[in-house]
Amino acid sequence: MREDGLRVGLGFPLPDALPAGKPTALFCYGTCFHPREPVAALELSVGGERHPVPVIAMPRPDLFASLHPNLDAAALEPGGFDPDSPTDPELRAFRSGFWATVALTAPATPGKLELRAEARLASGASASAALGEIEVVERSAPSYDALVGRRSEDLVAICMATFEPDLELFRRQVDSLRSQTHTNWICVVSDDCSAEESFEAIRAVIGDDRRFVTSRSDERLGFYRNFERALGMAPAEADFVALCDQDDRWYPDKLETLLGAVEGAELAYSDQRLVEPDGAVLAESLWAAGRRNNYTDLTSLLIANTVTGAATLFRRQVAEAALPFPQMPGWQFHDHWIGLVALVRGRIAYVDRPLYDYVQHGGAILGQVSVDSPAAAEPARAPLRARLAGVLRGFLRGWRPIYFCGYLGLEVQARALLVRCAPQLSPAKRRA
Repeated sequence: MREDGLRVGLGFPLPDALPAGKPTALFCYGTCFHPREPVAALELSVGGERHPVPVIAMPRPDLFASLHPNLDAAALEPGGFDPDSPTDPELRAFRSGFWATVALTAPATPGKLELRAEARLASGASASAALGEIEVVERSAPSYDALVGRRSEDLVAICMATFEPDLELFRRQVDSLRSQTHTNWICVVSDDCSAEESFEAIRAVIGDDRRFVTSRSDERLGFYRNFERALGMAPAEADFVALCDQDDRWYPDKLETLLGAVEGAELAYSDQRLVEPDGAVLAESLWAAGRRNNYTDLTSLLIANTVTGAATLFRRQVAEAALPFPQMPGWQFHDHWIGLVALVRGRIAYVDRPLYDYVQHGGAILGQVSVDSPAAAEPARAPLRARLAGVLRGFLRGWRPIYFCGYLGLEVQARALLVRCAPQLSPAKRRA
C-alpha cells in the first residue's frame, strides 16, 4: 500500500478476527520504505494507539529482487549499490524489513480495527500508510439441547479434532469415550475439512448418540487452528474441558481420575502409554527414554513443552483465557499454549500413570529441525579462510530459522500471557 509516498506490505497474516474486549499480542512482520528518504523510526498504530517498532531497516533481498528482476545478483553484495541513490528510489526497498510484537486490547464493541504504519523520515517529516484491518466480533460459548437438565459442576466438554481419520482407530476412540466411568460429558467434534465421504463416515460411527456434536470446517485449518475451533465449540455449561485426538484409546477411568487430580489446580494431565496403530506397545511411559517431565517451572515450560494435549483436563477459565490462540511465527502447538496459560494462572497437577494409549504414526514426529552442517558445506582441503566463511554462513543459516521459528514465537506467547493473565501473575511468574 502507498500513502504519503510510504510503501508498506505485510508478510505475515493478521488474524481474521479478534473477540471484543479481549487482550492479546499481535506479531507484525513486513516491509516499509519511502522512495525519497530513509525511514528513521517506525510505529504501528492499532486502533489509534501507537506502538514503537524496535526492528527496522532489515535486509529484504526478496522484495528488492522483485522490484529489480534484471539487476545482477552482484548488486546484492556489500558495496554493490548505494541504497540512498537518488537515481532509483526503489533501491531503498533493500533495507525495508521490520517486525514487532504488539500487546493490545480489542475494542469493547464490534467493528473494524485498523493497523497503520506511522513513519518518521530522516528529514523529520512524517508519513503513514494502512497495513490492514481486523474484524472485532462478539463471541460467546454455544449451548446444546442435549445438555438441558444436565448438571454443570462436573460436566466435561471433550473437544476432539479430526481430519481424515482411520475409521477403525476412530471407532475405537469413540467406544473408549462411551466407556468412561465419569458419564457427565459431551463431546464436540471439529473436523478439519475432511472429504465429504470421510465426514459422513465420522457421523456414521457416532450414530444417533446425542452426547456427540459434529461440525465440519469450510476450509483446511491445520491442527493448531482446528483445536482452537474445537475449544470454541465447548458449551457454556461445561465447567471442565478435555482435549481428545481422533485415534487414541482412553482408559475407562481417565476423566474420573483427572477430575480428582484437578482439584486445587488449573489443569491436570497424565502419563500415557505409547503404542503402534495395531496396539503393540512401544513404551509403557512417555518418559521411558529419560526426558524430564516439568510442570512447575514456567521458564522451562515456555522453552520446552511437556504437557501433551490429549492427556489434559482443565478448567473452563483456562479455555477462556487461551482463546483465541495467538498467531505467531514458526511452530504452533495448541497443547503448549494451553499448558502455559494454565501454569501462569495457577498450578498444574500430574497423574503419574498412563490414562490412555497414545498412538504413534510413522512420519508424525514433530519438533525436529535439521540444520545443514557447516563443515559439510566446504571441501576438507579448502583454504582456512574459505572453511571459516562456510562455518559462518552455516551458523547464520541455522540461527535464522531458530530466531524466527523459535524465539519470536515464544516472545508472542509471553506477551500474550502478560496481558491476558495479568491478575493471576505472581511477581516470579511475571519475571519469568
